[in-house]
Amino acid sequence: MPPRFDAHLVNDPFGDPGLLIELMFERRALLFDLGNLSPLPPRKLLRISDVFVSHRHMDHFSGFDYLLRFVLGREQVLNFYGPAGLIDAIGHKLSAYTWNLVAGYEANLCVRAHELSDDGSLTTVEFQSRSGFARGPSSSRLSGSNALLAEPRFHVRAAMLDHGIPSLGFALEETMRINVWRNKVEALGLKIGPWLRELKEAAARGDLDEMPVTVEWREPRSTRPGALPLGQLKDDILEITPGRKIAYVVDAAFTPANAERIVDLARNAEVLFIEAPFLQTDMEHAAARHHLTAHQAGTLAREAQVKRIVTLHYSPRYEGRGDELEREALAAFHGAG
Repeated sequence: MPPRFDAHLVNDPFGDPGLLIELMFERRALLFDLGNLSPLPPRKLLRISDVFVSHRHMDHFSGFDYLLRFVLGREQVLNFYGPAGLIDAIGHKLSAYTWNLVAGYEANLCVRAHELSDDGSLTTVEFQSRSGFARGPSSSRLSGSNALLAEPRFHVRAAMLDHGIPSLGFALEETMRINVWRNKVEALGLKIGPWLRELKEAAARGDLDEMPVTVEWREPRSTRPGALPLGQLKDDILEITPGRKIAYVVDAAFTPANAERIVDLARNAEVLFIEAPFLQTDMEHAAARHHLTAHQAGTLAREAQVKRIVTLHYSPRYEGRGDELEREALAAFHGAG
């Protein structure tokens, strides 16, 4: 089954943290952290629909202006999610510029900021280019399990971590993976076509098995029914398996509370992207900076039973020694360290 998500780091492990997850076949991408974005070509920047900001240290947030410059003048909604204070921060960034000409643009860019509070509430404010990015009214809702974004095919949730300040870890998880057996479609006399997308969307939404789904037959004048029950089609031509999970954790101290939340967030993930800034021999310095060591990162990944670990956010003090950080993390991950 082809992967639905293509996840890769924006920069090398010594660069600003950032993870781009492209949603295959949708011409859309999700971005986790907003530091240096210059390695991304414009075509990828323009596909970004949702940005998840762990916290607002400069190496995680300075790319806001760079991204804004590319999307300005386009008809688009660009969502930003982060911890408390994100709305004011985005408002200040937008108000730093003069917008006397944007009212003449035909397209309206909507910057939608969502911030997650300690109590689990998610507050949202819009800034629209047609109004010079004036701050709009706010709305708030409770976010069960710190869910930030929920769509029929996937959801993104956060874990509130301690970095001396609140810092969010994120997990993206497919609700399920749905594959169409082409040979079975053809064996039943059905036609391969756009109706199969509607079938997959209905299955992903969890519609009732009794719901009729419009089908297309290969014989143009077929006397067969124009619709079949969703449940029958699921049994006959769909393969439904558990979804893929990707976790992203940076800038968090190695504390019991953080460890518990990171393990819960990343549990059984296919891949965990996790910071490994310092070697275990520098654990006191790591603790003072509210960061993990490579050994601690690997240990947490092992406890979460993830399938694969990718380390990032290396401290510049190890320039030229990145392989040591990776080896230490992998040794702990495999139980050898």
